[in-house]
Amino acid sequence: MFADRAKIYVKSGKGGDGHVSFRREKYVPDGGPDGGDGGQGGSVYLEIDEGMNTLSDYRHVRKYAAEDGEKGGKRNCKGKNGKDLILKMPEGTVVKELNSGKVITDLSGENRRFLLLSGGRGGNGNQHYATSTMQAPKYAQPGQPSKELELMLELKLIADVGLVGFPNVGKSTFLTKVSNARPEIANYHFTTLNPHLGVVDVEGVEPFVIADIPGLIEGASDGLGLGHEFLRHIERCKVIIHIVDAASTEGRDPVEDIYAINNELERYNFDIKNKPQIIVANKADCIFLDEGQENPIDKIRKEFEPQGYEVIETAAIKGENVKEVLYRVRKILDEIQDEAIIFEQEFFPEYMLAISDEPFTVTYDDSANEYLVEGPRIEKMLGYTNLESEKGFSFFQKFLKENGILKALEDAGIEEGDTVRLYDLVFEYYK
Repeated sequence: MFADRAKIYVKSGKGGDGHVSFRREKYVPDGGPDGGDGGQGGSVYLEIDEGMNTLSDYRHVRKYAAEDGEKGGKRNCKGKNGKDLILKMPEGTVVKELNSGKVITDLSGENRRFLLLSGGRGGNGNQHYATSTMQAPKYAQPGQPSKELELMLELKLIADVGLVGFPNVGKSTFLTKVSNARPEIANYHFTTLNPHLGVVDVEGVEPFVIADIPGLIEGASDGLGLGHEFLRHIERCKVIIHIVDAASTEGRDPVEDIYAINNELERYNFDIKNKPQIIVANKADCIFLDEGQENPIDKIRKEFEPQGYEVIETAAIKGENVKEVLYRVRKILDEIQDEAIIFEQEFFPEYMLAISDEPFTVTYDDSANEYLVEGPRIEKMLGYTNLESEKGFSFFQKFLKENGILKALEDAGIEEGDTVRLYDLVFEYYK
């Protein structure tokens, strides 16, 4: 079964706790602290697997977790780092945060591997807290907590061209004539239950990838029929081939069919309306006219060519005019900037997860002549945020402002040039 959606839960590893211990040697009566640091928790990575083409593996197993880091030990022994978790996915998988629906990453193009959640940092052992006035610290730092996310995985096929149209209009027949794909063909609705990809490799036409989008009907964008399951696959396509039964072999009006399908595409994603579209008036060999009756293909042309659509008459089952469609599509593709359609990141786990309602305090240390900002909220933010990256530093500045930390510092009397300490992070305050 073709599976192109899945919901999963992922969790990075917790950092190992630092250890509290003291040297105990025969001729060293007052041994100092020697508690080791905890190990780094395992991170969660997403990686493209060229051999995968569905998300079926994630339909059966829905919870994934990286290993926790080990606790530190005696004699300055550092805990073992937790093993990273690497989740393999097919190319074209768009990963979204489940609740917001925002894109975290699009595993396409050059994005072959993505760090989803970094593991928690290991805590410092008590050896780090020895001072001239506290030579036997009985405190060690706990490891940073793990991070977790609920994800929606959506596979959006990577094809240059998408075939759309009502069931039984000849999409699968057209695909077999122009590509190496071999979908099932029969004279009943919903023969195609899975989207099919084919590579067009015809003499005189530079190869491109074409996808048969199954079973669109009126109401598909609202969940009717099977088409709503596959609408997402047309989002990456650069050109749409809209196949219509010009002979009305099932009693439907081809003009109304075209409007109905385009309406469903627009309702699903308004941007699809702006994609170049060629209307293929298929089954021309099945048109039999009475004297004086207007040819339905002429009727289609009169209706849609003034709107900017190109209409090409075909009899796909006989291969008539099929190459003309391919030549035209190739020309349009050549005119379009050859850039892959990649969905931009909207949700940044490392920064979004750092926001919390936990408390913090602002105090002034006279001996060190610096302002101290401490508390669970600060520890959590520092554990999640990579301040060495431009994006991480930008988030850090926003975090200080939106969480009221800058205001609390100002209320405490801070002035420009004063020193601020957030645990191991020290900086000078400037507006």
